[in-house]
Amino acid sequence: MGKRVALVLAGCGVFDGSEIHEASAALVHLSRGGAEVKIFAPNIEQRDVVNHLKGSPAEEKRNVLVESARLARGNIQDLAELKASEFDAVIFPGGFGVAKNLCSWAVDGKNCTVNEHVNSTLQAFHSAKKPIGLCCISPVLAAKVFPGCEVTVGQDKNVDGRFPDAETASAITELGCKHICKNVNESHVDTANKIVTTCAFMCKAPLHEIFDGIGTMVQEVLKLA
Repeated sequence: MGKRVALVLAGCGVFDGSEIHEASAALVHLSRGGAEVKIFAPNIEQRDVVNHLKGSPAEEKRNVLVESARLARGNIQDLAELKASEFDAVIFPGGFGVAKNLCSWAVDGKNCTVNEHVNSTLQAFHSAKKPIGLCCISPVLAAKVFPGCEVTVGQDKNVDGRFPDAETASAITELGCKHICKNVNESHVDTANKIVTTCAFMCKAPLHEIFDGIGTMVQEVLKLA
């Protein structure tokens, strides 16, 4: 019987929701791994809406659950309904929606607050010693909720211009966590906390390398489950 995995989304679109390629990659690798997946998102208003063609703010309001339903092909539930007891693992794709909707990292950095349902979900899986997978900017959720944990968002220096957000690693360290430098096609496993992270689009890399890196994260999550 396949592992039961919850996938948590933050909207639809890199600049104000979940990164679509990351969410899709996670779903493909989970499918290949024989996992049974259910998708969730918080039923809240987005912090902002971005016109992805122009890269500028749009004067409208959108709901995180409603927008995430686009990625889930309509098969999605309110995050408030997620019960850790019904799953073997949970995975959070990245995208600015994580830093805007699931927490306030985009505005407050290491002083951010985490959405109550996101926080309770992370705490529930952690307490049950069930694995948590995070990619791109999502590892900051673990850094905020679990002081002392180990995560990666890629490199801590902007190597060859490929890691423009390398300062995120320093913020993670300031939270009392350990940042582990990894390449885009790798993931890091914090065995003590059962947290698996990979940098994905935190690195400027070809899509297939990002896809492969997310694959290593999913594989490690399924092994831990």
